[in-house]
Amino acid sequence: MARVAPGIGLVPNAVTVLALCAGLSSVMFALDGHFVAAVAAVAVAALLDGLDGRLARLLDATSRMGAELDSLADAVSFGVAPALVIFIWSLHGSQWGWVVCLLFAVCAVLRLARFNVLMEDTKSPPYGKEFFVGVPAPAGALTALFPLVISLKAGEGWWSTQLVVALWVIAIGGLLISRVPTLSFKTLKVPAKAIAPLLMLVGLLAAAAITYPLLVLATFIVLYLAHVPFAVRRYRWLSRHPEAWDVPAGEHRAIRRGTSRLRLRRPRLRPRVAGDAVRAESGTSGPEGARRSWRRLGLRRRS
Repeated sequence: MARVAPGIGLVPNAVTVLALCAGLSSVMFALDGHFVAAVAAVAVAALLDGLDGRLARLLDATSRMGAELDSLADAVSFGVAPALVIFIWSLHGSQWGWVVCLLFAVCAVLRLARFNVLMEDTKSPPYGKEFFVGVPAPAGALTALFPLVISLKAGEGWWSTQLVVALWVIAIGGLLISRVPTLSFKTLKVPAKAIAPLLMLVGLLAAAAITYPLLVLATFIVLYLAHVPFAVRRYRWLSRHPEAWDVPAGEHRAIRRGTSRLRLRRPRLRPRVAGDAVRAESGTSGPEGARRSWRRLGLRRRS
């Protein structure tokens, strides 16, 4: 295998440092009152975070130092920075606002620590590669900023009150450290015939993001939260049918149809009936039936 040039090997780490700088710059924008720029900086950090790992694998420049640097940068960009932005925007005037922000930062760090541990877990099932355990840190950071995004787009309202913002941040922090499965788009497989339509969709999304950035970001957050029940359902189904994970997606419906046919129906319980009703069902009702039963048993009727 050819060795990677030292300059090329630094590219993924440089992208990680840029993501760190973008995430931390959001705090500076928030201090200056430029909250649109603060949200944009966190979004840019999330995009760069999705690129550094792929570049490292593409350039065969993965290293232990790069993995540690990525975790530390994520802790600052998606744990500390969003918490400070929310505190500066809404929670700085309350006694418990700082506690809420600290709680979110701690949840983000714990989520990153667990992610590093699960990366070395060799006992996870093959279909586990398709899912994250809990909400990833970049998605959690952007989702925590959802009340701020709505306020910047639609103005102040009940969604920007301190109590609602605090409860929202605590809920997202809980999702970070939860064991709720969420889809990992890193393993998304795109068919060859869908590449051209997908590129057209990317172009449309880029145009929409440039024209209506806050609306597009809010839509992505809502869609991401809406996909969580689907991810939970798919994870449970794959846990019952692990053999269906590596088959083409078009065959999943046939597998579901086949398993539903093989499922046994619940037996119907016949209600208890007594006396003449039982004899009527067994065909031994009346004197004829009684005589047949006596003859079958070899008994004589007593007069």
